[in-house]
Amino acid sequence: MDKLKDVNVDKLANIYFEGNVISRNVFFKDGTRKTLGVMLPGKYEFNTEAKELIEIMSGKLNLKLQNDDEWKLIKDGMDFNIPKNSSFQVEVLELVNYICSYFND
Repeated sequence: MDKLKDVNVDKLANIYFEGNVISRNVFFKDGTRKTLGVMLPGKYEFNTEAKELIEIMSGKLNLKLQNDDEWKLIKDGMDFNIPKNSSFQVEVLELVNYICSYFND
């Protein structure tokens, strides 16, 4: 998906990790929300409340889910799921553009 249509976007960005991770909320007519973001190289840990699907549009990172022992390489064109009420770590190897979808189930 190269473009999102018929959406509302927050003007104010979500800024994390001293500006190394920045995203914007995108709201769809059906009430769903996604975020579009950029992560600069570095190591970050995130916590989730809802189930998430993260699609990597460009870039490369290593991913470690909360209950995993191993890191997995994720690069442009790939995606991964994060369970609700969990955490995950990323080591961004090169600038990442991503889209994150949130699910209430």
